[in-house]
Amino acid sequence: MALSLTVNGEPRSLDVEGDTPLLWVVRDELGLKGTKFGCGAGLCGACTVHLNGQPVRSCSTPVEMAAGADVVTIEGLGKEDRLHALQQAWIDHGVPQCGYCQSGQIMSAAHLLATNPSPSRDEIVAAMTGNLCRCGTYSRIIAAVESVAGSNASDVKEA
Repeated sequence: MALSLTVNGEPRSLDVEGDTPLLWVVRDELGLKGTKFGCGAGLCGACTVHLNGQPVRSCSTPVEMAAGADVVTIEGLGKEDRLHALQQAWIDHGVPQCGYCQSGQIMSAAHLLATNPSPSRDEIVAAMTGNLCRCGTYSRIIAAVESVAGSNASDVKEA
């Protein structure tokens, strides 16, 4: 199946089966390895990307649903020379341990802050509940999101 989509602002044309999970297209066809495979059932959040501005679990989203759409992965959130505010907060707060879940965590947090720039602690916790962290760095994750929340940072935008 030939389809076109935009990934991190770059138009892409692919010839893949329509039911191929978006995760495998992002990782294997496009070489963007930041989005991780976790559970394969859309339950852990490690594979979270933005599809037309909404967070989706790319492991359970068929690529045909992304045809003609805008997809943003962790690689498209910030720039190498200028990290997204959340990426910098993750560093500042020492969030990652194994780091496996972090791209999905950041993508979920970015959507939260794009839609609610000043969430309460309870709203942050609720928004992040669908992302699991095996290392248990939840308190650092919340602190990192809180540090960016309400900052009106110019780079906290819908991805």
